[in-house]
Amino acid sequence: MNTVVPLISSGTAGPLGVLHLPRLWLKLSLESSGRLAQGYPGAGTGFDQMVIDGLGLKRDAVIAFIKINKPSYLQFEAWVKKNGTKLDKVSIEKLNAAIRGYNHDDACRKSILGANDLPDDANAPKDAVNLNNLDDWKEFHDAVLR
Repeated sequence: MNTVVPLISSGTAGPLGVLHLPRLWLKLSLESSGRLAQGYPGAGTGFDQMVIDGLGLKRDAVIAFIKINKPSYLQFEAWVKKNGTKLDKVSIEKLNAAIRGYNHDDACRKSILGANDLPDDANAPKDAVNLNNLDDWKEFHDAVLR
């Protein structure tokens, strides 16, 4: 079975307006069908957990809902709306600001930039969203296009 590199960016939001939520849905959906590319967690401890906690969801319930129901993205958002306890505008903006403002540590940044043959200089991205995009694009290229 072919595996898939999740190419929805953490900087993408669905109708609910929550950054990274579409990516979390995609990764968990791929994992539940055995198709998530190696090296990607279905629900990791970084942005995935930030979103789960930031929306007042229970980790095990999120994972189980996607694994059992295999929802479309909009079905997943509807479930989030029913089960999340922090869905007000202020909570969502606080979560989105945390995602936009998160930076990887120096070692991770240098590793991603180096793998992409980019210099670690003033023009290099520092934020995790853009660094993760670079990492995903390289992984996709290496796995599918090369």
